[in-house]
Amino acid sequence: MNGDAIYAFFERLATLVTPETELHYNSPLDLTVAVILSAQSTDAMVNRATRALFTRCRTAEDYLALGEEGLISHIRTLGLYQRKAQSVIGLCRILVDQYQGRIPETREELEALPGVGRKTAGVLLNALFGQPTLAVDTHVFRVANRMGMVVGHTPEATEQALLKVVPAAFLKDAHHYLLLHGRYVCK
Repeated sequence: MNGDAIYAFFERLATLVTPETELHYNSPLDLTVAVILSAQSTDAMVNRATRALFTRCRTAEDYLALGEEGLISHIRTLGLYQRKAQSVIGLCRILVDQYQGRIPETREELEALPGVGRKTAGVLLNALFGQPTLAVDTHVFRVANRMGMVVGHTPEATEQALLKVVPAAFLKDAHHYLLLHGRYVCK
């Protein structure tokens, strides 16, 4: 795809897609936990698991008080639930000890947290802090390469290539446009 075709593609998606996460959350901590829990799980499954959890745990201190076993009782239906529980508790410990319970706002700080990799950091930077960045998941990777926007053999290579070709007017929402298009249309 050339620049004009890419612009037209995003222009069309902008008329069809509401660019927002399908994860339910009320706070930055909720979204951070939900994104960590979403690894190898669907957003619908995470939303079911977090419905009661997010009313029980509103702060990092609440998660620490709940503990790993208490958290597991809420997320047992998700794949890798034990590892995810360890990550969430580790995350909350660091948030309390180093960030006064707040989610840090830089990629480097985010990626240093348990359970937060490049994709999760990209989601948080974009959704919480409005940064025009991309999070390349399976859908974004597949759609971007299949459509011929980029040729990337890894998620990070795809991200770097997309950052060069996505028009600035669509960059903030590009992740959601591509993800939702891949999830519901270009399967």
